[in-house]
Amino acid sequence: MKTNGVANDEMPAPDGEEYYATALLFAAERWGNGNGIYNYQAEANELLTLMRHRESITGPTLGGVKTAGAMFEPERKMVRFTPDSEFSEHTDPSYHLPAFYEVWARRGPEKDREFWKDVATVSRDFFQRTAHPVTGLTPDYSEFNGQPWGTPWNPGATNFVADAWRSAMNWSVDWAWWRADPRERELSQRLLSFFKSQGMTNYTYNFTLDGKPLANGQSAGLIAMNATAALAVEPEQGKPFVEALWNLPVPRGQYRYYDGMLHLFALLNCGGEFRAWLPDRGAFARPTAN
Repeated sequence: MKTNGVANDEMPAPDGEEYYATALLFAAERWGNGNGIYNYQAEANELLTLMRHRESITGPTLGGVKTAGAMFEPERKMVRFTPDSEFSEHTDPSYHLPAFYEVWARRGPEKDREFWKDVATVSRDFFQRTAHPVTGLTPDYSEFNGQPWGTPWNPGATNFVADAWRSAMNWSVDWAWWRADPRERELSQRLLSFFKSQGMTNYTYNFTLDGKPLANGQSAGLIAMNATAALAVEPEQGKPFVEALWNLPVPRGQYRYYDGMLHLFALLNCGGEFRAWLPDRGAFARPTAN
């Protein structure tokens, strides 16, 4: 939205809803359910149901008449880039959150639990296809088969750019919480080996998938996300990246929102405070970034 409250775009990026739904399920476990909007379980169930089952609707937007539907593609069982029908047959690797899908498979609406379990498996397999076999870098946007996807407004989305920084956090948190797919460890090992080869104090923040630099200087957001990859590797490999996070000042200036949020995520993850709250385990996390 603009600062005056006018929308720039009515179409959502589904990763927001993924976080909202998971937070509501954790709130239900931590604090129980009240009435109305404080019935966290009911709110989560409604949101998850709409994310999977919402019927397509058509109506006016700032960009003209558009049609939008569910946030997950039902046959491929993947999160969409957007529910907007114009771009709904694509995805974004950084929107894939298998750790959350496992939570939904346990605590979401019972009728969809098997579907969410399948979605988690599909996303783990998807990371293997979309990450480069040598560098571990993922594209900003991609096709459902993992191939990079450039758009008219963002042709550089075929490269490892700002959205893609988060992919390593997503598969590493999944490993830290669930230990379901050892290949996620290999992805983090590959990625951190690549960045170490670039020089710990001077690797830049945008690359082609095969590792050619596309920028100069460093970004706090990428330094933070690389630290979260330490959740899935041995301490000796991860320690330099966690130390780099620890030595970062709080992001300020033009990019303080995005860099700052990734910085906060990384501190929570590497400190063992980004936890799953489930009835059969209580609060649990398995931080290895020490």
